[in-house]
Amino acid sequence: MTYSIQSVSTQFDQEIQATIDGKTKPLGALGQLEVVAKQLARVQATSTNKVDRLVIKKPQLIVFAGDHGVASEGVSIAPSEVTGQMVANFAQGGAAINVFCRQLGWQLSVVDAGILIAPEKELQVINQRLGTTTAPLHKTQAMPLEKVTQGFAKANQLIKQVKDKGSNLVAFGEMGIGNTTSASAIMAAIMQVCAKDTVGKGTGVTDEVVLKKQQVVEQALVLHKEKLSDPIQVLACLGGFEIVQITGAMLAAAQENMHILVDGFICTAAALVAIQINPTVKDYMIFAHCSGEKGHIKMLEWLEVEPLLNIGLRLGEGTGAALALPLIQASAAFYNEMASFEQADVADVV
Repeated sequence: MTYSIQSVSTQFDQEIQATIDGKTKPLGALGQLEVVAKQLARVQATSTNKVDRLVIKKPQLIVFAGDHGVASEGVSIAPSEVTGQMVANFAQGGAAINVFCRQLGWQLSVVDAGILIAPEKELQVINQRLGTTTAPLHKTQAMPLEKVTQGFAKANQLIKQVKDKGSNLVAFGEMGIGNTTSASAIMAAIMQVCAKDTVGKGTGVTDEVVLKKQQVVEQALVLHKEKLSDPIQVLACLGGFEIVQITGAMLAAAQENMHILVDGFICTAAALVAIQINPTVKDYMIFAHCSGEKGHIKMLEWLEVEPLLNIGLRLGEGTGAALALPLIQASAAFYNEMASFEQADVADVV
Protein backbone atom coordinates (compact mmCIF):
# COMPACT_ATOMS: atom_id res chain seq x y z
CA MET A 1 0.00 0.00 0.00
CA THR A 2 1.35 3.41 -0.97
CA TYR A 3 0.72 6.77 0.67
CA SER A 4 0.79 10.12 -1.07
CA ILE A 5 2.33 12.38 1.58
CA GLN A 6 3.18 15.96 0.66
CA SER A 7 6.66 17.16 1.49
CA VAL A 8 6.33 19.72 4.26
CA SER A 9 6.57 23.25 2.92
CA THR A 10 9.75 25.21 3.53
CA GLN A 11 8.51 28.12 1.41
CA PHE A 12 7.75 30.28 4.45
CA ASP A 13 10.72 29.29 6.62
CA GLN A 14 12.23 32.78 6.63
CA GLU A 15 8.90 34.37 7.55
CA ILE A 16 8.21 31.76 10.25
CA GLN A 17 11.63 32.17 11.83
CA ALA A 18 11.35 35.96 11.71
CA THR A 19 8.01 35.76 13.53
CA ILE A 20 9.51 33.50 16.23
CA ASP A 21 12.68 35.56 16.60
CA GLY A 22 10.74 38.83 16.70
CA LYS A 23 8.83 37.97 19.86
CA THR A 24 9.73 39.82 23.07
CA LYS A 25 12.39 37.37 24.25
CA PRO A 26 16.04 36.58 23.61
CA LEU A 27 16.70 34.43 20.55
CA GLY A 28 15.91 30.79 21.28
CA ALA A 29 14.77 31.52 24.83
CA LEU A 30 11.67 29.35 24.51
CA GLY A 31 13.77 26.34 23.59
CA GLN A 32 11.90 23.40 22.12
CA LEU A 33 8.66 25.35 22.01
CA GLU A 34 10.22 27.38 19.21
CA VAL A 35 11.16 24.20 17.35
CA VAL A 36 7.62 22.88 17.71
CA ALA A 37 6.10 26.19 16.61
CA LYS A 38 8.19 26.13 13.45
CA GLN A 39 7.19 22.55 12.73
CA LEU A 40 3.51 23.34 13.29
CA ALA A 41 3.79 26.34 10.97
CA ARG A 42 5.51 24.33 8.24
CA VAL A 43 2.89 21.58 8.29
CA GLN A 44 -0.02 24.02 8.33
CA ALA A 45 1.52 26.09 5.54
CA THR A 46 1.65 22.92 3.45
CA SER A 47 -2.15 22.76 3.39
CA THR A 48 -3.13 26.44 3.80
CA ASN A 49 -0.27 28.20 1.99
CA LYS A 50 -0.05 30.77 4.81
CA VAL A 51 1.39 30.94 8.32
CA ASP A 52 -0.27 33.93 9.94
CA ARG A 53 -1.90 31.93 12.75
CA LEU A 54 -1.38 28.41 14.11
CA VAL A 55 -4.38 26.30 15.00
CA ILE A 56 -4.69 23.11 17.07
CA LYS A 57 -8.14 21.67 16.41
CA LYS A 58 -9.95 18.89 18.28
CA PRO A 59 -6.89 16.84 19.31
CA GLN A 60 -7.70 13.14 19.05
CA LEU A 61 -5.99 10.30 20.90
CA ILE A 62 -6.64 6.75 19.69
CA VAL A 63 -5.66 3.72 21.77
CA PHE A 64 -5.22 0.54 19.70
CA ALA A 65 -5.26 -2.82 21.52
CA GLY A 66 -3.98 -6.17 20.29
CA ASP A 67 -2.90 -9.50 21.75
CA HIS A 68 0.41 -11.20 21.03
CA GLY A 69 1.12 -14.92 20.71
CA VAL A 70 4.57 -14.38 22.15
CA ALA A 71 2.96 -13.55 25.50
CA SER A 72 2.52 -17.29 26.07
CA GLU A 73 6.32 -17.56 26.31
CA GLY A 74 6.38 -15.77 29.67
CA VAL A 75 7.83 -12.47 28.43
CA SER A 76 5.47 -10.26 30.47
CA ILE A 77 4.34 -9.81 34.06
CA ALA A 78 0.71 -10.39 33.08
CA PRO A 79 -1.31 -12.91 31.04
CA SER A 80 -2.90 -11.95 27.73
CA GLU A 81 -6.33 -11.72 29.36
CA VAL A 82 -5.24 -8.44 30.93
CA THR A 83 -5.32 -6.78 27.49
CA GLY A 84 -9.08 -7.23 27.28
CA GLN A 85 -9.55 -6.22 30.90
CA MET A 86 -7.68 -2.99 30.29
CA VAL A 87 -9.67 -2.30 27.11
CA ALA A 88 -12.81 -2.50 29.25
CA ASN A 89 -11.16 -0.14 31.75
CA PHE A 90 -10.41 2.35 28.93
CA ALA A 91 -13.99 2.12 27.68
CA GLN A 92 -15.33 2.73 31.19
CA GLY A 93 -13.06 5.72 31.78
CA GLY A 94 -10.92 4.35 34.60
CA ALA A 95 -7.37 4.22 33.21
CA ALA A 96 -4.57 6.77 33.38
CA ILE A 97 -5.13 7.71 29.76
CA ASN A 98 -8.79 8.51 30.50
CA VAL A 99 -7.80 10.74 33.41
CA PHE A 100 -5.23 12.66 31.37
CA CYS A 101 -7.50 13.02 28.34
CA ARG A 102 -10.30 14.41 30.50
CA GLN A 103 -7.90 16.78 32.23
CA LEU A 104 -6.21 18.09 29.10
CA GLY A 105 -8.97 18.17 26.50
CA TRP A 106 -8.27 15.18 24.27
CA GLN A 107 -11.00 13.32 22.45
CA LEU A 108 -10.32 9.64 23.21
CA SER A 109 -11.20 6.58 21.13
CA VAL A 110 -10.45 2.94 21.91
CA VAL A 111 -9.91 0.42 19.09
CA ASP A 112 -9.97 -3.36 19.31
CA ALA A 113 -7.34 -4.19 16.69
CA GLY A 114 -7.41 -7.87 17.64
CA ILE A 115 -7.62 -9.09 21.24
CA LEU A 116 -8.33 -12.56 22.59
CA ILE A 117 -11.89 -11.89 23.69
CA ALA A 118 -13.92 -9.21 21.93
CA PRO A 119 -15.23 -6.47 24.25
CA GLU A 120 -18.84 -6.50 25.43
CA LYS A 121 -21.09 -4.86 22.86
CA GLU A 122 -22.27 -2.15 25.24
CA LEU A 123 -18.72 -0.82 25.63
CA GLN A 124 -17.74 2.06 23.36
CA VAL A 125 -14.91 0.25 21.57
CA ILE A 126 -14.32 0.52 17.82
CA ASN A 127 -14.18 -2.91 16.18
CA GLN A 128 -11.19 -3.16 13.82
CA ARG A 129 -10.28 -6.75 14.67
CA LEU A 130 -7.68 -8.52 12.55
CA GLY A 131 -7.94 -11.69 14.63
CA THR A 132 -7.76 -12.80 18.26
CA THR A 133 -3.97 -12.83 18.64
CA THR A 134 -0.82 -12.89 16.55
CA ALA A 135 1.30 -16.03 16.24
CA PRO A 136 4.49 -16.36 18.34
CA LEU A 137 6.97 -14.27 16.34
CA HIS A 138 9.99 -16.45 17.16
CA LYS A 139 8.31 -19.58 15.77
CA THR A 140 6.55 -18.28 12.67
CA GLN A 141 5.30 -15.04 11.11
CA ALA A 142 3.24 -13.01 13.55
CA MET A 143 0.59 -12.62 10.85
CA PRO A 144 0.09 -13.09 7.10
CA LEU A 145 0.83 -10.14 4.82
CA GLU A 146 -2.84 -9.67 4.03
CA LYS A 147 -3.49 -8.82 7.69
CA VAL A 148 -1.07 -5.91 7.38
CA THR A 149 -2.95 -4.70 4.29
CA GLN A 150 -6.28 -5.06 6.09
CA GLY A 151 -4.94 -3.23 9.14
CA PHE A 152 -3.71 -0.32 7.04
CA ALA A 153 -7.08 -0.07 5.27
CA LYS A 154 -8.95 0.03 8.59
CA ALA A 155 -6.54 2.64 9.98
CA ASN A 156 -6.89 4.78 6.86
CA GLN A 157 -10.66 4.82 7.19
CA LEU A 158 -10.52 5.72 10.88
CA ILE A 159 -8.11 8.62 10.31
CA LYS A 160 -10.28 9.98 7.52
CA GLN A 161 -13.23 9.99 9.93
CA VAL A 162 -11.16 11.83 12.54
CA LYS A 163 -10.06 14.41 9.97
CA ASP A 164 -13.63 14.86 8.73
CA LYS A 165 -14.70 15.68 12.30
CA GLY A 166 -12.29 18.63 12.29
CA SER A 167 -9.15 17.34 14.03
CA ASN A 168 -5.70 18.36 12.82
CA LEU A 169 -3.65 16.67 15.56
CA VAL A 170 -3.70 12.97 16.39
CA ALA A 171 -1.83 10.81 18.86
CA PHE A 172 -1.83 7.07 19.41
CA GLY A 173 -1.66 4.82 22.42
CA GLU A 174 -1.46 1.06 22.69
CA MET A 175 -2.37 -1.85 24.91
CA GLY A 176 -1.18 -5.39 24.36
CA ILE A 177 0.47 -7.84 26.72
CA GLY A 178 3.76 -8.84 25.08
CA ASN A 179 3.99 -5.83 22.80
CA THR A 180 7.32 -4.57 24.16
CA THR A 181 8.82 -7.84 22.85
CA SER A 182 7.33 -7.16 19.43
CA ALA A 183 8.53 -3.54 19.48
CA SER A 184 12.02 -4.65 20.57
CA ALA A 185 12.19 -7.04 17.62
CA ILE A 186 11.04 -4.33 15.21
CA MET A 187 13.65 -1.94 16.61
CA ALA A 188 16.40 -4.55 16.25
CA ALA A 189 15.37 -5.35 12.68
CA ILE A 190 15.18 -1.77 11.43
CA MET A 191 18.13 -0.33 13.34
CA GLN A 192 20.19 -3.51 12.82
CA VAL A 193 21.18 -3.86 16.45
CA CYS A 194 21.24 -6.94 18.67
CA ALA A 195 18.44 -8.00 21.00
CA LYS A 196 20.27 -7.04 24.20
CA ASP A 197 20.35 -3.44 23.00
CA THR A 198 16.58 -3.33 22.51
CA VAL A 199 15.02 -5.46 25.23
CA GLY A 200 14.20 -3.87 28.57
CA LYS A 201 12.02 -4.60 31.58
CA GLY A 202 8.79 -3.45 29.92
CA THR A 203 6.22 -2.95 32.65
CA GLY A 204 8.63 -4.26 35.28
CA VAL A 205 9.67 -7.88 34.69
CA THR A 206 12.55 -9.70 36.39
CA ASP A 207 16.07 -10.05 34.99
CA GLU A 208 15.24 -13.67 34.18
CA VAL A 209 12.31 -12.60 32.03
CA VAL A 210 14.44 -9.92 30.33
CA LEU A 211 16.87 -12.68 29.32
CA LYS A 212 13.96 -14.76 28.01
CA LYS A 213 12.73 -11.76 25.98
CA GLN A 214 16.21 -11.30 24.51
CA GLN A 215 16.33 -14.95 23.48
CA VAL A 216 12.89 -14.74 21.87
CA VAL A 217 13.85 -11.62 19.91
CA GLU A 218 17.14 -13.17 18.79
CA GLN A 219 15.30 -16.29 17.59
CA ALA A 220 12.78 -14.16 15.69
CA LEU A 221 15.51 -12.14 13.98
CA VAL A 222 17.29 -15.30 12.84
CA LEU A 223 14.06 -16.98 11.72
CA HIS A 224 12.88 -14.04 9.58
CA LYS A 225 16.30 -12.72 8.53
CA GLU A 226 15.66 -12.94 4.79
CA LYS A 227 12.49 -10.83 4.96
CA LEU A 228 13.46 -8.00 7.29
CA SER A 229 14.72 -5.57 4.64
CA ASP A 230 11.07 -4.84 3.72
CA PRO A 231 9.15 -2.77 6.33
CA ILE A 232 5.82 -4.40 5.45
CA GLN A 233 7.40 -7.80 6.02
CA VAL A 234 8.83 -6.51 9.32
CA LEU A 235 5.26 -5.86 10.46
CA ALA A 236 4.04 -9.24 9.22
CA CYS A 237 6.91 -11.15 10.81
CA LEU A 238 7.39 -9.24 14.06
CA GLY A 239 4.46 -6.89 14.61
CA GLY A 240 1.18 -6.88 16.48
CA PHE A 241 -2.27 -6.04 15.23
CA GLU A 242 -2.18 -2.78 17.20
CA ILE A 243 1.31 -1.88 15.94
CA VAL A 244 0.20 -2.49 12.34
CA GLN A 245 -2.77 -0.18 12.72
CA ILE A 246 -0.76 2.52 14.50
CA THR A 247 1.77 2.42 11.64
CA GLY A 248 -0.98 2.73 9.05
CA ALA A 249 -2.69 5.49 11.02
CA MET A 250 0.52 7.53 11.19
CA LEU A 251 0.95 7.31 7.43
CA ALA A 252 -2.72 8.13 6.84
CA ALA A 253 -2.55 11.13 9.19
CA ALA A 254 0.44 12.55 7.34
CA GLN A 255 -1.37 11.99 4.06
CA GLU A 256 -4.19 14.12 5.51
CA ASN A 257 -1.69 16.87 6.52
CA MET A 258 -2.31 16.23 10.22
CA HIS A 259 0.15 16.66 13.07
CA ILE A 260 1.22 13.35 14.65
CA LEU A 261 2.21 13.24 18.32
CA VAL A 262 4.28 10.10 18.89
CA ASP A 263 4.07 8.39 22.28
CA GLY A 264 6.58 5.95 23.81
CA PHE A 265 8.48 2.78 22.96
CA ILE A 266 5.80 0.82 21.10
CA CYS A 267 4.48 3.82 19.18
CA THR A 268 8.02 4.85 18.25
CA ALA A 269 8.58 1.33 16.90
CA ALA A 270 5.52 1.90 14.70
CA ALA A 271 6.99 5.26 13.69
CA LEU A 272 10.25 3.53 12.70
CA VAL A 273 8.30 1.31 10.32
CA ALA A 274 6.19 4.18 8.98
CA ILE A 275 9.34 6.18 8.21
CA GLN A 276 10.82 3.19 6.40
CA ILE A 277 7.66 2.95 4.27
CA ASN A 278 7.55 6.69 3.49
CA PRO A 279 10.30 8.90 4.98
CA THR A 280 8.23 12.07 4.48
CA VAL A 281 5.94 11.03 7.35
CA LYS A 282 8.67 12.00 9.82
CA ASP A 283 8.18 15.71 9.06
CA TYR A 284 4.65 15.47 10.49
CA MET A 285 5.79 13.81 13.74
CA ILE A 286 6.41 15.44 17.09
CA PHE A 287 7.95 13.08 19.65
CA ALA A 288 6.20 13.47 22.98
CA HIS A 289 8.54 11.90 25.50
CA CYS A 290 11.42 9.58 26.24
CA SER A 291 10.10 6.62 28.19
CA GLY A 292 11.79 4.56 30.87
CA GLU A 293 11.96 1.58 28.51
CA LYS A 294 15.60 0.73 27.76
CA GLY A 295 15.53 0.95 23.98
CA HIS A 296 13.47 4.10 23.60
CA ILE A 297 16.26 6.64 23.99
CA LYS A 298 18.27 4.69 21.40
CA MET A 299 15.36 4.84 18.98
CA LEU A 300 15.04 8.60 19.44
CA GLU A 301 18.78 9.11 18.98
CA TRP A 302 18.75 6.96 15.83
CA LEU A 303 15.89 9.05 14.45
CA GLU A 304 17.75 12.24 15.48
CA VAL A 305 14.72 13.67 17.26
CA GLU A 306 14.34 15.44 20.59
CA PRO A 307 11.39 14.43 22.80
CA LEU A 308 9.44 17.10 24.65
CA LEU A 309 9.30 15.28 27.99
CA ASN A 310 11.52 12.91 29.96
CA ILE A 311 9.75 12.03 33.20
CA GLY A 312 10.33 8.29 33.47
CA LEU A 313 6.99 7.13 32.04
CA ARG A 314 6.70 3.46 31.02
CA LEU A 315 2.97 2.86 31.08
CA GLY A 316 2.03 3.11 27.42
CA GLU A 317 -1.63 3.80 26.63
CA GLY A 318 -0.57 7.07 24.99
CA THR A 319 -0.01 8.74 28.37
CA GLY A 320 3.20 10.52 27.34
CA ALA A 321 1.55 11.92 24.23
CA ALA A 322 -1.47 13.03 26.25
CA LEU A 323 0.72 14.93 28.71
CA ALA A 324 2.63 16.68 25.92
CA LEU A 325 -0.47 18.40 24.51
CA PRO A 326 -0.16 21.56 26.67
CA LEU A 327 3.34 22.09 25.28
CA ILE A 328 2.02 21.84 21.71
CA GLN A 329 -0.72 24.31 22.57
CA ALA A 330 1.80 26.63 24.26
CA SER A 331 3.93 26.58 21.11
CA ALA A 332 0.99 27.67 19.00
CA ALA A 333 -0.13 30.24 21.59
CA PHE A 334 3.18 32.09 21.86
CA TYR A 335 3.46 32.16 18.05
CA ASN A 336 -0.05 33.60 17.77
CA GLU A 337 -0.33 35.88 20.77
CA MET A 338 3.07 36.98 22.07
CA ALA A 339 3.90 40.55 21.15
CA SER A 340 6.80 41.42 18.93
CA PHE A 341 9.41 43.95 20.03
CA GLU A 342 7.85 46.46 17.68
CA GLN A 343 4.30 45.88 18.92
CA ALA A 344 5.32 46.14 22.58
CA ASP A 345 7.66 49.07 22.01
CA VAL A 346 10.45 47.09 23.67
CA ALA A 347 14.08 47.47 22.61
CA ASP A 348 15.15 44.45 20.60
CA VAL A 349 17.51 42.35 22.76
CA VAL A 350 19.16 40.66 19.80
